Amino acid sequence: MLIKRPADIAPSEITPRALFDGRRDFIRTAGLGLGAALIGAGLPPAARAAGHGGQPLGPLVKSPYSTSEKLNDYSDITGYCNFYEFGTDKSDPARNAHRLKTRPWTVSIEGLVNKPKTLAIEDVLKLAPLEERIYRLRCVEAWSMVIPWVGFPLSALLKQVEPLGSAKYVEFTTLADPQTMPGVRSGVLDWPYVEGLRLDEAMHPLTLIAVGLYGEVLPNQNGAPMRLVVPWKYGFKSAKSIVKIRFTDKEPVSSWTRAASREYGFYSNVNPDVDHPRWSQARERRLGEFTKRKTLMFNGYGDQVASLYTGMDLQKNF
Repeated sequence: MLIKRPADIAPSEITPRALFDGRRDFIRTAGLGLGAALIGAGLPPAARAAGHGGQPLGPLVKSPYSTSEKLNDYSDITGYCNFYEFGTDKSDPARNAHRLKTRPWTVSIEGLVNKPKTLAIEDVLKLAPLEERIYRLRCVEAWSMVIPWVGFPLSALLKQVEPLGSAKYVEFTTLADPQTMPGVRSGVLDWPYVEGLRLDEAMHPLTLIAVGLYGEVLPNQNGAPMRLVVPWKYGFKSAKSIVKIRFTDKEPVSSWTRAASREYGFYSNVNPDVDHPRWSQARERRLGEFTKRKTLMFNGYGDQVASLYTGMDLQKNF
């Protein structure tokens, strides 16, 4: 398999211009009221017929961190996804992710810790009460959603292994299975997908391990069986289908930073004053709406997280 390295991968191959323009046209159509029907066409028949069709999770605790904004439809959230392991088009994950096997599933937690562990997903689900958290999701391509995630604070998982004082960062590695993930057979990224957070970001109470949405088990195309959700960062920072978590004293090099460092920095905080090289970040379009809205600093979570970056140049550290 040919894996392209930073020296010979063009930014246009990471998010192809034709795909980007097509997605922009799609969102415009969605704003006219047709988007949910078009997105729903990419869902499995059972999910389309039932509206959801997933296994219920519960009981759920209502979270004080939730926004009161209007939710996006289930069909929007599950049919319009970034999950390059299943394809680069937004509709590819809904078409292809049924191949993913989420049982059995384990996640190893290792590195600079006192008690490294490997946990089955069944044990992960018992670590903390499941909460419903309604978070905004912001993508670099100037679109956004409001999603009712189900999960628990990442800190509840990380505390299980007792991080050492020398640990400064947390690295996340996701599944890369060419048998079930057709996108892994492409050279669009250097697989497996890797993301990272600073330790204080990872331990922040807003940072979530999501195992469901809309009160049901997380659909495959949205990162089953467990994914990261960091609501003040751009959506690509949220690693899906996690299989390894590693504590380190060095800043992890994420897959997108490795592929195109000029476009995707380590911090990836939502900052409307820092444009992506190929589009503005100042305004966004909520999926299902026509009119754009002003992009909020830290995706509207500044009151909770701005203190993490006191004294930092957020244009240099993008």
